[in-house]
Amino acid sequence: MHWTTACPDWQERIVAGRSLIPFDPLFPDEAEAALSVFKSLKIVDVAGQPTFGEACEEYVFDFVRAIFGAYDHENAKRLIEEFFLLIAKKNIKSTMSAGIMLTALIRNWRHSQELLILAPTREVAENSFKPAADMVRADPELTDLLHVQDNLKEITHRLTKAVLKVVSADSTSTAGKKAAFVLIEELWLFGKKAGASAMLQEATGGLISRPEGFVIYISTQSDAPPAGVFKEKLDYFRGVRDGTIDDPRSLAVIYEFPDEMVKSKAYLQPQNFYVTNPNMGRSVRADWLERKLAKVRSGEDEDGDTIQTFLAKHLNVEIGMNLRANRWAGADFWALRADPKITLDYILKHCDVVVPGIDGGGLDDLFGLCILGRHKQTKDWLAWSHAWCHKGVLTRRKSIADRLRDFEKAGELTIVDDELDDISAIIEIIQRIKDAGLLAAVSVDPAGLGEIIDALADIDVTPENGEIIGAPQGYAMMNAIKTAERKLTNGTLMHSGSGLMSWCVSNLKIEPTATAIRATKQTAGDAKIDPAMALFDAVTVMSRNPEPKRKPEYQMLVFG
Repeated sequence: MHWTTACPDWQERIVAGRSLIPFDPLFPDEAEAALSVFKSLKIVDVAGQPTFGEACEEYVFDFVRAIFGAYDHENAKRLIEEFFLLIAKKNIKSTMSAGIMLTALIRNWRHSQELLILAPTREVAENSFKPAADMVRADPELTDLLHVQDNLKEITHRLTKAVLKVVSADSTSTAGKKAAFVLIEELWLFGKKAGASAMLQEATGGLISRPEGFVIYISTQSDAPPAGVFKEKLDYFRGVRDGTIDDPRSLAVIYEFPDEMVKSKAYLQPQNFYVTNPNMGRSVRADWLERKLAKVRSGEDEDGDTIQTFLAKHLNVEIGMNLRANRWAGADFWALRADPKITLDYILKHCDVVVPGIDGGGLDDLFGLCILGRHKQTKDWLAWSHAWCHKGVLTRRKSIADRLRDFEKAGELTIVDDELDDISAIIEIIQRIKDAGLLAAVSVDPAGLGEIIDALADIDVTPENGEIIGAPQGYAMMNAIKTAERKLTNGTLMHSGSGLMSWCVSNLKIEPTATAIRATKQTAGDAKIDPAMALFDAVTVMSRNPEPKRKPEYQMLVFG
């Protein structure tokens, strides 16, 4: 049997309100048998206690058909075993999750089978268990068939002794689990947990010996730029959906706005709210969303929500760097000025002068380096960045540990041990720049950098010879901040497009006073900005238009 789960025309489908599942169930009889069970379950917290069959739009039934219709009963094997659903808040996500897992419990044939709903917090676990328990209690036949234990958050099939367990994530909750059917709720919150990837691997390990099983990831968008295991899964399943990753054993159903609608901000128009809210008119009300949007935009929302959280949760708009009200103005143009060809070697080859900017705190921070070059022909500024951090940051700042590891995998961050070889790596880069005759000066944050000043002296880069300059900090950095944002706006400052720098730029908060501005962190502690501050340090010197030092004959000798 040959099939594909790719849906390359999803952008046209989602705007037209068509199904995002591009194929019929592989085994129609299995699909319809399971759907019959699912449709009979009652949604207790809705007026009149309708069944799923009475209360849901077709997208719900399409998803259920795809899950259960992938099961080959004859060979006791599921041909599609991983499912990903990204959908906006209030589209009966948790209730549907409960219904799917109850259906799996009822349809399961294996004795003493374990089924698992894994939630990131106790509150989410309660939101998943309560609808399932209510569905059982609302149906006398199910009450006879299934035993609900509220204290354990378990539902047991009286005949097969199979058990559906709802657990919240902690250090021991997934250890030793052998579940064949696993549903991961609110994956975006797992993206904020250190070690979440290993936790999910443990929770889903039972599928190795249970070929009839499945794993379902269900989530809304994150209220911050995607990170950790959430980013990993989101990127992968987008690739499956788009057809760039060939994996017919995985299915992605992602309710998000097409690229053009994101660029034009069409998601702010109420007539487009339906795109990521397929249950519009039932569990979701367009007029409520419109009023909520007006409140958050005016800053008068009684729940304290921001435009950022509204867009992420109710419209599934992925949070980037340009949605915060107090963001740095340059963030709006940062992504537009990315050019992957800008590497350290590219800058050394094409620039006539280079300024390294350095900024870093203690062992709890990143050590940021920005290499800012001036193109010898166009005079545009080209920036390449890297950062280092001590391994202890991964334990002290667990909320960003997975994000930092992502940057390490991308080659944008180096995690060092107690030998602290970050300074030696920075010195090596500056030595290359100096040997090439390109060094204008090293621009540093004067606070707390005594060690690197000593290391630079070893390669004859000193304040006395004018090759170390202390960059003004705080409000005195306003000129560099404004210069950088103006050059980003007009396209004369380009950068390598690293995810690390995009994150740091998104973390910048601009604090105005009557006469100046200063850049600081959006969130104390976890929101690192050191590499972005290193850029501003470098701009301080580059804005003085330093003279080139490289000799023409050296350029011919090195680069031919």
